[in-house]
Amino acid sequence: MSRPTPEEALNHAARLLEAAELELTNLPLMERYDELAASWLSYAGLAVEVDRT
Repeated sequence: MSRPTPEEALNHAARLLEAAELELTNLPLMERYDELAASWLSYAGLAVEVDRT
């Protein structure tokens, strides 16, 4: 199984943030989407570092 590329990770984060924007009446779900997006952004940063080495 291959790991996601940084671009794929950023796409996942963007999709999750868009979903969070639609959950204005469900704060716990909005926060969870935001946390998952932050995880993908963190992964993207780490993947970029790995690719540089």
